[in-house]
Parts: sequence; C-alpha cells; structure tokens
Amino acid sequence: MEYNIKISELNFEGPFDLLLHLIKKNEMDIYDIKIYEITNEYLKYLNQMKEIDLEITSEFIVMASTLLEIKSKMLLPRINEKNEEEGDPRAQLVEKLLEYKKFKAVAAYFRDRMGDTGYLFSKKPEIIDDKALDKNDEDIFKNITMLDLYNLYNDLINRYRNKINQNNTLPNHIPIDKYKIEDKMVELKAKIQSGFKYRFTELIQQCESKIEVVVSFLALLELIRIKNVKVYQEANFKEIYVERVETNEER
Repeated sequence: MEYNIKISELNFEGPFDLLLHLIKKNEMDIYDIKIYEITNEYLKYLNQMKEIDLEITSEFIVMASTLLEIKSKMLLPRINEKNEEEGDPRAQLVEKLLEYKKFKAVAAYFRDRMGDTGYLFSKKPEIIDDKALDKNDEDIFKNITMLDLYNLYNDLINRYRNKINQNNTLPNHIPIDKYKIEDKMVELKAKIQSGFKYRFTELIQQCESKIEVVVSFLALLELIRIKNVKVYQEANFKEIYVERVETNEER
C-alpha cells in the first residue's frame, strides 16, 4: 500500500525516502554515511511526527531500530572471534539505498511517460505549388467526359465490393458467456460432495457442448489448485479420477 507522510512541506514515501532526503540535506556521500548524525536526525523526524499526531508505520520504526543497531556496531570494535576485522555495518544499508534510488528513478521516468498518454501528433498541411506540376498533369482532365468519369467511378466501386469478404462478417453483438468457471466450480463441488470418487467423464456427461466441457475442465483445475479436490490418472489419455479432499474435521 502506498503511503505519504508530510513533514515540513516534504513528502516521504517510506523510510528510505526520508533517509535519502537527510543524506542530500546534510550533503553526505551515500557511500560514507555519518551514521551518528543521520540516526539522531531521523529520530527527531519521528518525534516530530508524533507531535503532529501522524501515525508512524512499522516500516519507519524498523528503520529506526536498524539505524540504532548500526550506530551501536560503529561504536564497538569490529573484531570477530577469529580476530578478523568485520566489514562495514553500513554496507547493507547503503546497498538498499542505492537500489531504492534506482527504482525511484525508474518510477519517475514511467510517471513522466504516462503524462504523454493520449497525445496526438498531426502533420501540418502542405502548400502545393501549382507551378511545380508537370505539364502532362495539367492536362490530366483534358478530353475527359462525364461518362468517362462515371465509368471510372463504377470501376473503383466494383473493385472495392469485390474485395469484401461476404462469408466472414463480424457479428453485430458479442454474446454473454453462457458458462463460467466460478459456476462450474460450485457445480463440481456439489457433485463431488455427494460421493467420494468420480470419473471426470461422469462429471461432464451432461454437458451440452464442447465449450462447456472445456470450462468444466478449467474449473476442475482451479479446484485442484485450491486443494478442494485431488485427481489421478493411470496413464496418458486414460480416465481421470476425481476425489474429494477430506477436511480435518472429517478425519
């Protein structure tokens, strides 16, 4: 769920957005965050949120605890049991911040592109210079009678009509689906509940058409996915057997 927290005329879309703002505000290098300063200022912002009665989401609290943990590690010697110096405790936070910056930049790019949706680009009309026409073009209608134009028009119309496919026309309306997967799921569950084992051919023997069989099969697949029924088949293209999955109460 997207949420914005507004503080001092700034919108922060989560804790990473607030952290990036603090890093930019304090002119820090993201690869060398002054964790002590950032943590203190981050906690000040949380206190400011409480003062203006803003609900602090769990993500902000988790980030605060992460910063405090990193701060405590920075204060202690980073030596493990093998006397080897451990890595920078800020490394994982820096990696997540860099990844967040990439996603934020991509989101901004797509947001800008969405603003271009629906734009139309038309070609401006051209000015035709009559003087540039060829002399032969000027005489194109010379010695042409009305009968010639009429015959030319009829020829064009006949060519257009001959290209029309009269045998494959689109329907005037789109029919509503007669069979729905949700309805078939209810129907199959009702049939299976009355017994323990069925053959799939028995479940679809009352189907009126191939499309009803297909919808019934899709409904069966959905029942399998949500673990309401289980099926098995002895071999390819053999009979499909459907069983009702017993509930814990029935067991």
